[in-house]
Amino acid sequence: MMFKLFFFIACVLFSFNLFAQDKVEWTVVYNTENQSVTFKAEIEEGWHLYSQKINEGIGPVPTTFTFEPNKKKYKLVGKTIEPTPKTEYDPNFEGELSYFAGTVEFVQQLKIKSSGEITGKITFMLCNEEMCIPPVDVAFNFKS
Repeated sequence: MMFKLFFFIACVLFSFNLFAQDKVEWTVVYNTENQSVTFKAEIEEGWHLYSQKINEGIGPVPTTFTFEPNKKKYKLVGKTIEPTPKTEYDPNFEGELSYFAGTVEFVQQLKIKSSGEITGKITFMLCNEEMCIPPVDVAFNFKS
């Protein structure tokens, strides 16, 4: 019985993950010249992706970029930069929320110490006018 319940929950979570990935396409590009990585999100029309800077106390999960630590290979320089988001009152969460629609690019500066693969994950949440998709993690990797 416990296995069936676990299997059902795993299938539901996997379905949300696939559904979310249908609504946003992530592209990760490393620029060797200025040692920065750009995370580009192309968001399906009618959906929005939350900013990194939102009031977490009112509900949705902010977009985050988590790099697998490796002090021998690289160091993050500052925080991940994002363009100015759209901010509106959201009646579903009863508060002001900042988000992006369409296409958005986030940029992280790095200081490369030795070349190699850099890995991590993007955590994000998508909503439209009718529903929200639970937070999703998408792995990324690139060569420096």
